[in-house]
Amino acid sequence: MAKTVAIGLQSFEKLREGNYFYIDKTDFIREWWENGDDVTLITRPRRFGKTLNMSMIEAFFSVDYTGRSDLFEGLSIWKDDKYRKLQGAYPVIFLSFANIKETDFVTTRKKICQAIAELYARNQFLIEGDQLTENDRMFYQRVNPDMDDAEASMSIHYLAKFMRQYYGKNVIIILDEYDTPMQESYVNGYWDELVSFTRNLFNAMFKTNPYLERGIMTGITRVSKESIFSDLNNLEAVTTTSKKYATSFGFTEPEVFAALDMYGYTDRKDEIKQWYDGFIFGSHADIYNPWSILNFLDKGKIATYWANTSSNSLVGKLIREGDEDVKELFGALLKGEHIQCPVDEQIVYNQLDDDPDAVWSLLLASGYLKVIQYQEVNEVAAYEDPKYELAFTNQEVSRMFRGLVRDWFKRTQKDYNGFVKALLAGNRKEMNIYMNHVALNIFSYFDAGTKPSERQEPENFYHGFVLGLIVDLAGEYSVTSNRESGLGRYDVMIEPKDPNGNAFILEFKVHDPEDEKTLEDTVAAAHQQIEEKQYEAVLTAKGIRAENIYKYGFAFEGKKVLIG
Repeated sequence: MAKTVAIGLQSFEKLREGNYFYIDKTDFIREWWENGDDVTLITRPRRFGKTLNMSMIEAFFSVDYTGRSDLFEGLSIWKDDKYRKLQGAYPVIFLSFANIKETDFVTTRKKICQAIAELYARNQFLIEGDQLTENDRMFYQRVNPDMDDAEASMSIHYLAKFMRQYYGKNVIIILDEYDTPMQESYVNGYWDELVSFTRNLFNAMFKTNPYLERGIMTGITRVSKESIFSDLNNLEAVTTTSKKYATSFGFTEPEVFAALDMYGYTDRKDEIKQWYDGFIFGSHADIYNPWSILNFLDKGKIATYWANTSSNSLVGKLIREGDEDVKELFGALLKGEHIQCPVDEQIVYNQLDDDPDAVWSLLLASGYLKVIQYQEVNEVAAYEDPKYELAFTNQEVSRMFRGLVRDWFKRTQKDYNGFVKALLAGNRKEMNIYMNHVALNIFSYFDAGTKPSERQEPENFYHGFVLGLIVDLAGEYSVTSNRESGLGRYDVMIEPKDPNGNAFILEFKVHDPEDEKTLEDTVAAAHQQIEEKQYEAVLTAKGIRAENIYKYGFAFEGKKVLIG
């Protein structure tokens, strides 16, 4: 009988005690320990098992779990006598920043200090013996949510010292989701204050700490060494392009397919692959996101589980405020295309506003993009950055971003719905009214371009807007983009699932004053392209009558729109 799938359970101890569904990732313990790195930073997208694996590390090594062989019996790590002897053998400090998502520095600092104070409270027994000096005891008592910066920066360092004196062994320190407050600090404008505070904390915790046995950190992004890790030269950073731990986070295809067989979904493997596969870690392809797989096993229903588990405010901010090149590339991604751009895996949050290409680094680290291929550093000139070929990771991510574009337009929801109705009814007059209202009220939100270098920007974002309609039209229509038909590639085609229904071909053009005197001329050019390229060929081949095929030309000039 298949085991119960426990959604959202991140405690290794509870998962094993409850005999819930679990894919064995204990080989990660062996690989991490044998690599021998002093301090390891592992970056992976959210909901990829980082916290569960850190909980597993704690349960395996911590003296608090001495004698808990029941948690590991039957798992890969327990086959090795060498590692059986290490179970429960070290004092462990586990600190998590996962829930520190505040809008100001004062509250963020206080919550970090609260988390540290709770660690001290749980280990109150350390001051009850004879190992600590009077000064040590006084410091212990001063650790509280309102402690000063000097005490806060040394708090984990001294807790490791106190544990070393009590247990006679150096300490393993785990810091989970270290970058969560940093993303919030960038979005909410207190980056410099937080960096100053955490740099001193991390340095005392991981660098100048003689009581440290091993350190391990997790996060979504690799924050620039120059910003918070400037003194931490003992750090081994393992990103999504690194070969280490490639299969330790996320589910491999054999693991997913075995689970589908177990739960009676053998016939849905292709569908699951299309939706949830696509992540690539190191040289290992076909990694699936665990959150969506677990939810599918539990509910038996395809949905955008992973894509909807957290706010996308930072991603949305960078795309909306990006220059014309960023928006053009994002438009290409919405159309299912691959893009070529430089990527720096070290995220410098306080430089995101000045480096438009940084959005792709963030999207890659967050799991929204996958690397199709990339240039090695030695393959490009010294003055050039290596180029990465990127695409949306899978269908779930693509659906999420189309919904994100649609949400941007919800500020004029009445106009949005009206435009859809007018389009399907073939009412060009109403389409123009609604679309121009949207342009007037929304397009400044995206900083629509009017200069020649910016001409592609409105085309791509209206294109992206129309593609966002797929969520609403998916029940009765198939919406495709940039596909071959006739003698070329159309922009958008809305094909009815009922062959007797109406179909729609949409062609987007930006007004070029050198070739066209008016927007009417641009609309005519769009229709001419539809006819000359015979875009309707794929529709007529499926038996859709010519009189049921509506052809729309969209002409743009800044915030002016004409649909004909």
